[in-house]
Amino acid sequence: MHKFQISGFAQGTTYHITYYAEDSSIHQRQVDSILNSLDSSLSIYKPYSVISKFNASASGCNIDKHLTAVVQKSLDTYEQTNGLFDITVLPLVQAWGFGNKKNASEPDSMVIQSLLPCISSKLLVLENNFLRKLKPCVQIDVNGIAQGYSVDVLSDFFEANGIRNYMIEVGGEIRVKGKKYPENTAMKIGVEAPQSDFDNEHFQKVISLDSGAVTTSGSYRKYHESGGKKVSHIINPKTGYSSQNELISVTVFAKNAITADAYDNALMLMGLAKAMKFVDDRKDMSAYFIYEDNGVIKDTTSKNFKDSSLPLRY
Repeated sequence: MHKFQISGFAQGTTYHITYYAEDSSIHQRQVDSILNSLDSSLSIYKPYSVISKFNASASGCNIDKHLTAVVQKSLDTYEQTNGLFDITVLPLVQAWGFGNKKNASEPDSMVIQSLLPCISSKLLVLENNFLRKLKPCVQIDVNGIAQGYSVDVLSDFFEANGIRNYMIEVGGEIRVKGKKYPENTAMKIGVEAPQSDFDNEHFQKVISLDSGAVTTSGSYRKYHESGGKKVSHIINPKTGYSSQNELISVTVFAKNAITADAYDNALMLMGLAKAMKFVDDRKDMSAYFIYEDNGVIKDTTSKNFKDSSLPLRY
């Protein structure tokens, strides 16, 4: 069993893959091809993408298998989170300067109020491979779930090619299976510590797992300053404003990356108590929370995060 590594750039970020096999049966050009095809479907930064065509349409359009899968999961997550995960948030994301269009100034309350009628996944109707919008102003952004989905697509590709021991990471979203060799030990994943200086790697916690996915959402990752306050990229689709609570980051463990990625932002918006209860009431995920308590950074886990080093098994 030999160790092989592939890394590159995609989706505005980096990816790193490690796999163990008898020979190098999977190469970078194959991985890049898959990620490019996903961009052609899901990227709001590509004017030719399927999602860009939908956003430019007045009433909707036919969509491909990738966007269909992501929209289906998104609509389910919207219902499960009572609307806190909402892919129709794009107009708000752009208004706050986090999308594919930059603004010279931040939106005032009148602008926010004018955009809110366009924000609701109830304005989307998926009929086979046709995605319909009930208002022309509806636009979608799947950045909160697309990288998790991309990780799963790559995982399926590795599985189809007989690879049973791997770690796939795209933009910090991770899925693993099997063990690393020659040590024959479980994969280790570091949960990033919230700090301003990321030049030096620093982990709040290192966990081990041999199957499943790990994604993290943090208010410290993408933000800008406004009036002495940090404006996070995590926008509440109900209020139109960024997340403001004690949570600094949420790391979600699930069977697949699309599930973990879909829920990490929504849990950030819930705040610690509600997020903890939400995860504790489910059997398909566990979570690790970093939060601020009177100026002190603390951490805690959901009750189904049974061990300090090993998350919930599936």
